[in-house]
Amino acid sequence: MTLINGINKVITFIGGGNMARSLIKGLLSNNYNSNKILVSDPNATKLQQLQHDFGINIQLDNKTAAAKAEILIFAVKPQILQNVAVDLAQIIQNRKSLIISITAGIRLQVLQSWLGGYKTIIRSMPNTPTAVAEGMTALYADKTITYHHKKLATAIFNSVGRFLWVENENFMDVITALSGSGPAMIFLVIEALQKAGEKLGLTAESAQQLTLQTVLGAAKLASLSKQDPSQLRKQVTSPNGTTERAIEALESGNLENLFSAAVLAAKQRAEEIANTYTRK
Repeated sequence: MTLINGINKVITFIGGGNMARSLIKGLLSNNYNSNKILVSDPNATKLQQLQHDFGINIQLDNKTAAAKAEILIFAVKPQILQNVAVDLAQIIQNRKSLIISITAGIRLQVLQSWLGGYKTIIRSMPNTPTAVAEGMTALYADKTITYHHKKLATAIFNSVGRFLWVENENFMDVITALSGSGPAMIFLVIEALQKAGEKLGLTAESAQQLTLQTVLGAAKLASLSKQDPSQLRKQVTSPNGTTERAIEALESGNLENLFSAAVLAAKQRAEEIANTYTRK
């Protein structure tokens, strides 16, 4: 039994992009009522595809969709959220919906101001593996949000993976860098491993199959083990063995420093984006 059971509210998505699609798929996979899901988007073709794939309700007009929402999820790009939010502010205040933002870089206080001081808002940072129900979502809310509101948000994101509540909004920029950008960094590692195998004579298909299952298995082992990843690494690194030689080669290239620099760069960019909208 999942946390989504027992919730019977109209969930309206403003924006029908990839993340909205992932969340809808997760909700329906956990037996949420498709008649309780509504998506608004200016792209009629996108809406029709969502309706075809999931049997949900669709709407071209944001205001009409927002007027029906008990839970409203902003799933639009940062550069258009201000106009969308301001346009819906009065309806949201009248409707008293729970607002969940999955838009990266928009701080809670900024969104509250765009909604005319409305405070029933939860900020979230899901990542792309939500598409396969293996996502990681960070959630933040201020003290005005009730336990009931948190439970609703938790249920939604639990349907597409795992979640973590953070107490300090500043951590959202770190999480955006680590968890939001992290999948792309792992994809880069997968590319590098696969290319290494190909250079040593494996076919592209074989190298890819070996790499993907190795990464998947390692991640699952680390996730299920009670041991720290460093301990798991040491267990498989026999003295004078092949793995020890591989680790030495990676460490000689300052791999840890490279990842630290990558996460820091992403965090700084997240802060830059957030500050851009804070000044508006």
